[in-house]
This record gives sequence, C-alpha cells and structure tokens, in this order.
Amino acid sequence: MAGERASFQYYSPRITRSSPTQPGQGWDTWKSCETTAIDLSSLPKEANTHDLYDAFNSYGNIVSIDLWSDATGQQSSKGRLRFRPPPDIDFWTSGYCEVQFRSGRVYKIQLRIFCGRSSDSIQSPVRPEINLPAELELKVTQVDIGVLLGPSKVHFLQSFHGMAYPRFVVNVRRKCLYIYFKVGIRGSEKTADMTQHDYRIKLTFLQLAQVYDRSDPVSNKQSLLIVLNSASICHRKANDTLSTLIEERSWNEEDSWYRQTAVTHNPHSLRTLPTTLKKPGHIIDLGRWNVFKITFSADESHGFHVNNPDCNLQLMHNILSDYNVPINDGSSFVESPDRPIPVWHWIDRSETKSNKDSALLRDLGDQNYVHLPFAIRYQLEVCLSQGFLSEFTMTREFVERLQDLGDDQARRLLEFVATDKKQYLDPMKIFDLKYVKGVTDSKIPSYCCFMHTARVTPTTIYLNTPTVDISNRVVREFSHTATPGRFLRVRFTDEKTEGRINSSQGSANDEIFTRVKRTLSNGIVIGDRHYEFLAFGNSQFREHGAYFFASDAGVSAASIRAWMGQFNHIRNVAKYAARLGQCFSTTRAFTGSSVQTVPCDDVVRNGFTFSDGIGKISKFLAQMVTSQHKITTPTDDPPSAFQFRLGGAKGMLAISSDPQPQEVHIRPSQQKFETNQNSLEIIRWSQYSLATLNRQLILVLSALNISDGVFHDKLEFMLNNIQQAMCNDSKATEILQKYTDTNQITLILSGMVNHGFRRTEEPFVNTMLELWKSWHLKHLKEKAKIAIDQGANVLGVMDETGVLKGFFKDRVPSPLASYEEKLAALPEIFVQICRLPESGDFEIIEGLCILARNPSLHPGDIRVVRAVNRPELRELRDVVVLPQTGDQDIASMCSGGDLDGDDYLVIWDPDLIPQDWFTRCMDYKGSRAPDLDHDVTVDEVTSFFVTYMKNDCLPRIAHAHMSWADQLPRGVWEDKCIRLAQLHSDAVDYNKSGAHARMERSLNPRAWPHFMEKRHKNPSCIYTSRKILGQLYDAVISPCFAPNLEKPFDSRILESPLAAGSDLYMGFARNLKAEYDTSMRQIMAQYEIETEFEVWSTFVLGHGCVIRDYKLQEELGGIVGTLRRGFQRQCYDKFGRSDGPIFSLVIAMYRVTQEQVAAALEARRIEEQQRKNPSNVTVPRTELPLISFPWLFPEELGQIATSQARTRGPGGAVDADSEMPISKDRVYTHEEIIELVADMDEDEKEGG
Repeated sequence: MAGERASFQYYSPRITRSSPTQPGQGWDTWKSCETTAIDLSSLPKEANTHDLYDAFNSYGNIVSIDLWSDATGQQSSKGRLRFRPPPDIDFWTSGYCEVQFRSGRVYKIQLRIFCGRSSDSIQSPVRPEINLPAELELKVTQVDIGVLLGPSKVHFLQSFHGMAYPRFVVNVRRKCLYIYFKVGIRGSEKTADMTQHDYRIKLTFLQLAQVYDRSDPVSNKQSLLIVLNSASICHRKANDTLSTLIEERSWNEEDSWYRQTAVTHNPHSLRTLPTTLKKPGHIIDLGRWNVFKITFSADESHGFHVNNPDCNLQLMHNILSDYNVPINDGSSFVESPDRPIPVWHWIDRSETKSNKDSALLRDLGDQNYVHLPFAIRYQLEVCLSQGFLSEFTMTREFVERLQDLGDDQARRLLEFVATDKKQYLDPMKIFDLKYVKGVTDSKIPSYCCFMHTARVTPTTIYLNTPTVDISNRVVREFSHTATPGRFLRVRFTDEKTEGRINSSQGSANDEIFTRVKRTLSNGIVIGDRHYEFLAFGNSQFREHGAYFFASDAGVSAASIRAWMGQFNHIRNVAKYAARLGQCFSTTRAFTGSSVQTVPCDDVVRNGFTFSDGIGKISKFLAQMVTSQHKITTPTDDPPSAFQFRLGGAKGMLAISSDPQPQEVHIRPSQQKFETNQNSLEIIRWSQYSLATLNRQLILVLSALNISDGVFHDKLEFMLNNIQQAMCNDSKATEILQKYTDTNQITLILSGMVNHGFRRTEEPFVNTMLELWKSWHLKHLKEKAKIAIDQGANVLGVMDETGVLKGFFKDRVPSPLASYEEKLAALPEIFVQICRLPESGDFEIIEGLCILARNPSLHPGDIRVVRAVNRPELRELRDVVVLPQTGDQDIASMCSGGDLDGDDYLVIWDPDLIPQDWFTRCMDYKGSRAPDLDHDVTVDEVTSFFVTYMKNDCLPRIAHAHMSWADQLPRGVWEDKCIRLAQLHSDAVDYNKSGAHARMERSLNPRAWPHFMEKRHKNPSCIYTSRKILGQLYDAVISPCFAPNLEKPFDSRILESPLAAGSDLYMGFARNLKAEYDTSMRQIMAQYEIETEFEVWSTFVLGHGCVIRDYKLQEELGGIVGTLRRGFQRQCYDKFGRSDGPIFSLVIAMYRVTQEQVAAALEARRIEEQQRKNPSNVTVPRTELPLISFPWLFPEELGQIATSQARTRGPGGAVDADSEMPISKDRVYTHEEIIELVADMDEDEKEGG
C-alpha cells in the first residue's frame, strides 16, 4: 500500500460545527475570495504533502500545503491547505474527514475553514488607506518579445498569441510581472512530435527600466511596452505536479515551476554546443532580448479609454506607480518590420559544408566576412554582453570602420565604451568619443597579469575588460609560452537580479546545473578561440569559479594539467580536484635564491597530527623573502611565519634555527603530490590583526553564560571611539592605528589625519573617514563585528621546542576543583604581538585567554587556554604558538582547525572568559566519499563541480543554526544546533572529502529573527528577536554614506611655495589622471562597486559579486595595491625618484583634480538654475569626476601640506619595486645578503 496514492472518503457530519464556521463570520464569503485556506489538525506523524495532495486535489486547485512545527521545532499535528480559486463545494462543513494514507492506515483529520486576515490584498506602500490586490490578471491577446534598434525604434523577434494562450499577471506580493504562454517541445531528437508546455517569464519591478503605454489607432487596443535592464527569469511548469512534492512538510504551487536557461523546440540540440554569446535556434534569447510588448484585449482597453476607475488597466497603472515604476507615453515608438542582420553575419566565418553547393554559398558568405583580431573581437563582445552595444544595430560599415582603426586604437575605444557604461543604440556614435590610453598599456609587476574574466549566468555570458590580477604558478608559467588572452577566469552565477546560484534539494533548478555542466564539458567560444575547462583553485571553487584555457602553440588544458604534477595516485575526485587547485593559489614567486627542501617528521599522537600543515624556514630565507617582496614589519625583522606553496607542498613555514640558510623543512602532512616544480611561492605572512567578535561567536559565548551587558558595553565602547575619531585628531590617530584592517588602509588614513587633512576638511580625506565610519557601522549592524582591544587575530604555528603544555583529558579537573587546580590543567599558548606598528614595541600576553576559529558554532569550539611567557619562543611574533604535547592538538579542538594557514582569534579580555573552562569539544572527523577504481577523469572533475554547486548548503546550514540558536531557549546547546554544527563541519570539508552534508528538512526554520534581514521571506515568517543579537542589531543605526565633494581642496597644497614649479607637469598629470580614472572605473564596473572611495580603501559597502565580503576585501586589496604601484612606477620612470620633480608632479596631480571638480560643481550650479525653468526639466546632470588620483602619493601630499617637502634629503619616496631595507641603517642588495650569510651562520652557531 505504501506506493499507492492516498484516497479521500467524505462522510456525513458527525460533529457539531465550531463557531468559526457559523454564518456571519466569513463562512458564506469564502466563495468570493481569491483563495480559501483550510486548517487541518489531528494529523499523524506520517502525514506528508504527497498524501494530502492526493486526498484533497479532487476538490480544486491546491496552491500550498503546510505541515507545521511547534515552538521547539518538533513536528506538530497541525497544517493548512490553500486553494485558488476556492473549491466548488464546502467539503469541510462536517468538521472532519477520514484519509487513507499510502501506508494503508486510515486517520480522522479535523477540518476548519481559516477565517483569519485575508492575504488577498496588499497595503499600498505610498497610500496606506488603499489595499491593492495581491494578484491582478489582465486579459491579453498577444505578447511580443524583441530588441531596441533605437531610442524609439523596436523590432520584435517572437510573438505569442492564439494557441500559445498568453496570459499576463501583476503579482504585487512578489513585486513582479508574470507573462505566461505555451510552447511545443520535442520529446527526443528522433521524433518531430511536440508536447505543449506552460512557460512563465518573470519581470521584477526593479528590472523595469522603461515602461511605455501605447494605443493602436487601428484596433484601439492598449499595449504596454517594457524595456528591461537585465535578463528575465523563465520557468517551465512540470506536467506532473506529484513529481514536485519533494518536501514532506511544505509544498507551494511555485515548486512546480522549473527554471529554464533556454526556450527552444529541441532542447536536446544544446547538449554538445559550447557556451557563447551567439544563440542560434532559440525561440527566445532570454539573456539578450529585453523588450516586451503586452497587448491587452478589447474589453480591458475599452475600460481604460472611457476612464473607468475600476478597470484593470487603470489599476495596473496605479500599482506600478505606487512601486515607483513610471509609465511614459509610448506613442512615438516605431516597430520595424524588417528583421535586422546581427553583427555575427559580418564577423563570423561561415560554417564548413560538405557538399559543393553549400560550399559555394559559404564562399559567397565569406565575401561579407570582416576579420577582427582577437583583442578587438573580445572587447567588442564585452560591450555586447554588457549591453552597451547591440548586435542588432551594427552594420558592415561599423565593423569595417572598427577594423580600419587598427588593433590598439580599436581595442582602446571599445575599452572606453565598456568603462563609460553608457548604451549606444547608434554604434557609429562611438567613433566620435574622445578616449584615453587605457590601463592595459601600463607596466604591471612581474607577479601580476592581465586576466580575461567572464560570468556565465543561466541565460547568457558577460565578458569583462581584462584587468590586472595577481597571478599564480600556472598563469605565470604559460603566459610566457602562449599568446595573450588564452586564460579565462569564469564564475557561474544566477542572473544579475538573483546573485549566487543556491543549492537545490529538488529538481527545480536542474536546468541551471545542466548549463553549468554543459559549459564545463563543451567550453566557451569567443571569436575564433575555444576555451576549455582547465581546473579551479580551492577558494575559487567555493565561489563557483574555474579557469578555462584556449589551446595555442601546442599548449592545451590537458598538457597544462600534466605539467602541474603527478595526481594519478589520487582516486578520490574531490581530493584530486583540490590538489589541482593547489596550483592556482594566488602567490608571489620567490626568485632570490635556490631553495633546498628537507623532509622532517610530523608530530602524531592518538590519531591527531599536532604539526598538521606547519614546517620550518631558515631566518636567512625569511629575510630574502622579506626583501624581495617588500614586506615591512614593526622591527624590520622578517615575519615569523609564511603561508606558502612549494611544488606539491603547502601550508605554513615558521622561522626556526633548525634549517640551514637555504633550507625549508617540509613535513608529510604538507606534501600533497609530486611535481617537477620547486619554486617557493608566498601567499601571505604573519602579522597582527584586530580581534573582532561576530554573531556566531556571540551566540556561543552567550550560551557559555557571558552576560548580555558585556556585549552591550563592548559595542558602546566601539561606537564612542568611532564617533570621537571623527572630531578629534589624536583620537582618530589612536583608533585608526588600533582598528587596523586586512590591507592596513587605516594606517594610511592615520597618516593623513596627522598631516592635518581632517582639520582642513580636505574632500577626499573627510569622505574616506566618513566611509570608514559607515563601513564599521555596517559590519556592526549586519554582523555584530565588535572590536576587542584585548585580543588579536593571528596565524597559528606549532611550538617546535615542546615547552608548552598541551591538553590532557585525564587532567581535566572536577567542577569542584580549586582555581589553582583548574589553572594548572589548562593547555598553554604563547602570544607576542605588536598592536601599534609605528612603536615597534612587542608585548607578551600572559593569563587566561579564549582561543577560537571562525566559524564557531559548537559550544566547545571556543577553548579556554593559558597564555605563558616562554623565553625559548620569543623569536615568534604576531602568531599564536600552540603546543605539540597533550592528548589532542588544540587546533583541531577549535572548529576542526589545523596549522596550514588558519587564523586564530585570541582574546584575553576578562569579561569574555567563560566560567566553564573545559567544555567538551566536538569530534570533527567527518565522512568521505569512496575512492574510484580507476584514474580520475576530467569529466568526473567537472561533474563534481556541478554536484558541489547543487549540494553546497553551507550558507543554509549557517543561517539555520543562527535562527534556531536565537529561537530556542538553550541556544547553541539545543540538539538541533548541535546537529547543524556537525553538518556545518561536513559542509566545510565537502570540497575535499566529496561527501556532502545532507540537511534534513526538519532543520529548516519556519521563522526567522528580524536581524537576519530575510527580506525575501513572507513578513509572517519574521519575528522580532529579544535576545542578544536582536538587541545589538537594534542598537546600531544603519549607515548612510554619501561622498561630499563640495568642500574646498586644501589650500596648503594649492598655495604651496612649490606649486609654481608644477605648471610643467600639468599636461602629464592630466593624461595620467585620465588613464588612472579609466583603470579605477574598470575595477568599479568589474565588482559593481558604487564609488571610487570604496575601491581605494577596500571598505566596500555594497557590490554586485557573489564573492563573500571578507574574500572581496582581500582580493580587492591585491588589485588596488597593484594599481597604485603601477601608476607610481609610471611617475618614477618619467621623472625619477628625486624629491623636486616628484613633489612638483604631486602638486600638479592635486591641481588637475581640483580644477576638474570645480568645473563640474560650477556646471551643476548652472544646471540647477536651468531646471527652475519648467521647460528645462530634462537638463542632464553633470557627473562629478573621480578625485582619488593624487592620493597615489599620500605621504608626499602630507609633507607638502606640512611644509616638510623642502627639507627632505635626496631619495624621496621609494617605489614599490625598489629595494627595501632589512635594517633601519642601510639597504642591502641580494648579493650583499648572500655574502653575509656565512657570518650569520657562524653567529647562530656561537649563540646556540
């Protein structure tokens, strides 16, 4: 019986009707409602959506089924069905029914009509007294879809009418428009028979860039012309609704609509096609066709023409107006009947044909062919994909003129079009533009490259102008042997309005994942280049990204993978992919001297590897790396540890006296595969970073009995500090040096404040300080990122001397033990930090601390430890040294960490030390997918990529954990939270283990706290949290950042005695600023960042990338740093490094910027006056110029402003690529260091 459908048996009334079902209380009004809800009770535990759909579907169209949980999250015996339209009969009047479930058992279920607040109407956002219908359907006769050919000219490429049964619905609840139609689809490639399928296109209100109202003078029918600013979302309805009942506890009619990536009669034809911007054979090109015309029926139009206030068309106008979607007069629009010839006709060669007649046609077609070199072709497709140019408006004349410009000039022009971000419906107008040299002609450091990037969405592909990127081992090697542009970094995302592609438990998004797999298997074609899947870096993988490569000069994706190393011994697909990804870590190669690798043993005990990921490096090599990579430290000594790659080895290297001068010691836990590559590559190095709490840490600490008042005090202290810093120089300097960021931009801001720029209200500096404040407020509001003065965030290393005491289970004292006994049982750590880099003073921390990693979800993830002073470890600075003794390593007790580059949070603030010092940690040994019985293939790697995307539920698990921890009384101690913490650990390891975390449906919260800002959820699912995270959220005011360029530029620079000498440099400064501005705008466009201030500082308030905020800040820091150094180098190459020319140039840069801002502000003032005239309401608004250009040289500007520039000796500013000092006394070259190494070695022997 289990496989049979449920049956429904209706019985005569046997119970008395309850009051809610009596007349006068909504009982006899249900037929007039749009929907009817029936409450169910006495449901058995085996009840599910499938059984209930089977039982009640015969009574009407069910649109939702919900089985509820109680306050503790456990399954309850209640639920609700909803019908649209209402059922034909009132089957609930009996008060109950008996339902036979698939198990064969029969249960009596209580029924009652729900008479609560109707959800059929929505309050108007601007007219509170008006209720709008939740849904409004208008009768339509035709839907046309096409493209713009001009400002008022459109051509429609597809029409739906008659048997396509077009429908049009305004969904106010979802703030979107729905367009419905039918399309025939072939069942297989072998048959011509077609089955009709229901399709639906969704247009959100935010996408409606332009909306026009039109009236046909012949038919007198009204139509709506809609122009979108991004791709639409398309769904196809499942023909079998029962197959969509995946969730046992909840189902909605929306679940029966499956996302589509293409609308075509023959979907099977897509299987072998590569991904490209050109899409032949599609009924609708969802990603490119952005104009919709909705023609309404005569009945709907008539009511509008006679000004009937109750007609649906007028109501639709009112709805769109209330949601700030203006409808303009579209009478000037012209429909072009002639199908435009797309640009592909001119720039693509005809396909090769086999027969003679077709070959003749091909030759004739090739007479129209205009060859564009790849650099031009690529940049043209950038403009096409981003919508700045249209393939339907380009003539052969346009292509020929582009060709005649020459490679460099044409490329630069198209780069300017992409950077300017303006749409040109008449492409010939771009030849009138004045454009600049372009950043791609600038010199870039050796560890960087120009990277071509693409974003593949379900319906299209967006290409980006090549930008400077920090390279990796593979790109560095093969950029020299292949022609430029052979690497393509690709990211898979949803459409621009949707963001990240989320995991999916059912089949609703399978078409999206199929498109990803198809792209990985069939590649991407741009012009004459076919990019094939190469591999993906490990962090890139988490962001759903991968590298592709276009074969050239005997180099292919397969040959590159063979060069990378020996991976045949790895039979686990996830681990195989991770080892490939190891070669794609963003690194800087060390080339100062040869490096000798010496193996050393791991420290293993009780199945735990205490030395997991940590090796040793000689002080000599550390100094060489420091010199070559221009690393600065408070004492000019080399950093104590480096995160690295070396051949097939990875992890950390800590300075030790054990290795010989040119040696590194590598442990087995670090050696991942064999390769012929043996260059030392540096990812990052140890440095002090500010300790901050976050929501997850606060939840755990709160569960460990840290009072709410402690967090409020820390928050208030930080808010006060920020506010005081905005109005006091000394306080600003103190806080900016204390609250340092990852890229240490706050230290640069501190220098600006010291030079008096805050007091003079210099526009750039004051705007940067406002941004810094807003950035902190944003993180406090959204993430509870509270700075802790008595703490540090540092890399972890191991105590190689063995002097630190570890964790021993048998020494854990009883709860009644004395303070001294408990203290003696704590594991020990060593921490020595410098919190103020300018002072160069280090402090050794002693006493009770908490040690944690992010994320921490389990109560045992936060460890109480004892910081001690050990003379043997004093050479290790700005790291946390963990013991190698004990029963279990401390790293693995902190959220399953290790020492291959993990950051650890150390806090010694007494307010944040829990009373329970020995909370049991979680066992982080997860599962692993079985090994294969054959060598891993590329197809299996790409399939794993897609499987990971579909099952990557890490964000859902983390959000569910936070929601339950807030809702349930015991917080993170609750069983649900403990289970979610384990699942979270499994999900984190999924990319290496291949075993994905399976999140049970019972773990999905039905309610969400307000501080999680689940704006896409129904308001009824949101509650106001009264716990600590809700309190902290409410205590912070949302930031409102707006750049203010109205203040005058600093007269100390403009009127400096050195200003007279700047006249000679004004021309160069203007040209360089134009180039710099172009580079800055390209970065802003690539990451969809609103202002240059966010890019310059990496304090990003909002962006359009799916990449996580912390990763974006790290990635952007590298890109902006490279940009800054590249433009500095241009200045030094032109004028040298002596003070006189550089100071004069910097003043010229400042003057040029000031002049541009003054001119723009004056133009705006004139425009404001013109707008006061009613006939000039369309006066354009002048865009303000970028102003960060002169701040390429903040120190020089400060010295000019404080009159120190005249007193500086020769040498001036030091270029980023010049030699850096190893000591404060003099600069050493590599050769001199090599000569000194013998003496250093002798000194170490004597001292040892």
